[in-house]
Amino acid sequence: MGASDRQLLIMTLIILATIRLGLWLIPFHTLLKVLAKISRDRLKVTNPVSVRKISCSVNAVSRYMPGVKCLARALTTQVLMSRYGHSCELRIGVAKGEKGTLEAHAWVEYQGLIVIGNLTDLSRFMPLPSLQGVKL
Repeated sequence: MGASDRQLLIMTLIILATIRLGLWLIPFHTLLKVLAKISRDRLKVTNPVSVRKISCSVNAVSRYMPGVKCLARALTTQVLMSRYGHSCELRIGVAKGEKGTLEAHAWVEYQGLIVIGNLTDLSRFMPLPSLQGVKL
C-alpha cells in the first residue's frame, strides 16, 4: 500500500466519522451545507484517484467502524468523489417493507452506474427527487 492509498484511507476515516457524528448531532439540512463546503475544496493531486479506489476505501473503512449505515457511506463517497473531481449523484430511495414499514436506502451513482450502495433488490426503492441544484 502506497502513501497515497494510506492518505485516502485516513481521509475516508475522518470524513466517515465526521458524517456519522453529524447525522446524530445536527439537522440533516445543516450537515448537507457543511458537506457542500467540504466538497467544493478540490484536492490538488499528482496521481488522480479513481472512483473504484474511492468506493473500495469507503467499503474498507466502514467494515471497521461499527454502526455505519448506507447514508453515511453514500455521503462519504459523494464528498470524496467531489474532492477528487468526479461528479456523482447521491440518491435516496424509499420502499414499503414487508410489515408495511417505511424503509430507506442511499446510494451513489456515477455516469449511470452505482458506485456504492448497490443492493440485489435496489429496484424496489422509489428514488426521491435529486438534491442536486437544491439551494442549501
